[in-house]
Amino acid sequence: MKKFKFIIAIILLFAIAIQGCKKEEELFEDPYADAKQSLGIKISETELPTPASGIAGTEVTFKITGVLPYKDKLSFMFNGEKGEVTEVTATTIKVKVPDAGSTGVTSIAIGDQLIIGPQFIVTGLIKTDITWKATAGANGFVSQFYEMVDGRALVIGQFNNFDNKGIITPINRIARTSIDGEYDRTFRTGRGANGALSKVIEIGGRFIIAGGFSGYNQRTENISNITSLFTNGAIDTVKIKTARKPSLTDTVTIKAFPKFNGGTNDFIGRLYAHQGKILATGNFRYYVKRTYDKPNYDFTRDTVILDSTEIRQIVRMNLDGSLDKTYRFNTATNKGNIGANGQVDTYMHTDADKLEKLVVFGNFNTFDGQAAGRIIRLNANGTIDPTFNAGSGADNQIFSLIYNATTRKYMMTGSFTKYNGKTAIGIAMLNEDGSLDESFTAKTLDGGYASFAKQLNSGLIVLSGGFKKYNNVTRNGFMILNSKGDLAAGYNTTGPFQGGLADAIETKSADGKKALLLIGHINRFDNQPANNIMRVTIE
Repeated sequence: MKKFKFIIAIILLFAIAIQGCKKEEELFEDPYADAKQSLGIKISETELPTPASGIAGTEVTFKITGVLPYKDKLSFMFNGEKGEVTEVTATTIKVKVPDAGSTGVTSIAIGDQLIIGPQFIVTGLIKTDITWKATAGANGFVSQFYEMVDGRALVIGQFNNFDNKGIITPINRIARTSIDGEYDRTFRTGRGANGALSKVIEIGGRFIIAGGFSGYNQRTENISNITSLFTNGAIDTVKIKTARKPSLTDTVTIKAFPKFNGGTNDFIGRLYAHQGKILATGNFRYYVKRTYDKPNYDFTRDTVILDSTEIRQIVRMNLDGSLDKTYRFNTATNKGNIGANGQVDTYMHTDADKLEKLVVFGNFNTFDGQAAGRIIRLNANGTIDPTFNAGSGADNQIFSLIYNATTRKYMMTGSFTKYNGKTAIGIAMLNEDGSLDESFTAKTLDGGYASFAKQLNSGLIVLSGGFKKYNNVTRNGFMILNSKGDLAAGYNTTGPFQGGLADAIETKSADGKKALLLIGHINRFDNQPANNIMRVTIE
């Protein structure tokens, strides 16, 4: 009995303890006491507004409930830009599309609360070209669209499928198409390149391809980032007798090797036809070549000896791949010129006097031992061009630079804030002599940098990058400016863009409209899926 009473006492004490804990818990503040109450507003994200698309200034009606009590407190936005509310009823709201509006989701802001609405398409002068045939695009980065004189084109990059034609047999990094993107199955590349391709040129009756690869089709070795192809897409080869160990019965064997015997020890980013020869640029350190017909040290197998010569960033080769020692080369030291003390990119063009000019830019402060503010220009003979008046140059890295022969201007982007001591925030226009064109003024970018800029022959400027706003106007990664640096009226209605451009090529649609072929790494354009190559009309 005593034991039973003891157990009851323990249970009562435990119950009292629990009750005490509950009382203590009741003393805590309610963590949700200050939570925002639902406003009771419901706007359909699936029911289309009336109309479902329109230009700036269009009055649009949205179905909505619960908004009437807040009609004097709300802001209605089109992809982040405020529209003019013209009418609010118990079931609808009417709003005018703002001048800065672009395709994207609509939303209502009341205080610090946001109610998301349906997508609205703002129409303008840029539209997806429905006559472009490669609607599935490429499944990897597109670095170049090379137009040939016969009306066809080569597409190169980092893809292994083009317009879904490579599902069974991969299309590795090179494809031939019509000018409208239709895939050409007669181009026989076999396994293609086993690494990324950056550029292709046509010279001496051959295609020269470059990038970061070591094999092409059945030639799985003995390529150092550059080789030559026949015009049908097959690699250009030569048969060579290779040496073997003398004691073996067969002292020689005949093998096929790439005919183009030359290359670099690292990725080639740019390739140019230059005075009948081949100019390659990149962040490599050595030019390399192979010796096929001499035995190696162990004398045990078919041998290939790799020779290297120190040449940094810029090298010129003859059409067979041999080193051209007449261009930027010191025969006394058997080395190339010093070059830049940092990362480089290049752009070559012909100036008004028909002279070939190579602009070198990137992130360096000396070139060939001379002070250089991340940009210099070379004469046709490879020497520094003193007429290029960059002064102190850019105060930080230059990402891209492109010259327009019609306007005779350079457009460049980067993380710089000054150019030759003058304000230039991330985007700058240069005159042909390298001086800053102060008639162009870039506005503030928010959310990231511009990684690409190109001026069209009309004077309009196409830009892409990681930015979210320009001059406090929503522009998700893509925009078109006028020659003064302002958003071009009518051209900035497209919605979110994801990716980055490698080029924007002026062309025409199949029905004769002005168009731009956009290539690069493009995941979305105008808030719609895109696959790295597409064409838009611009009128």
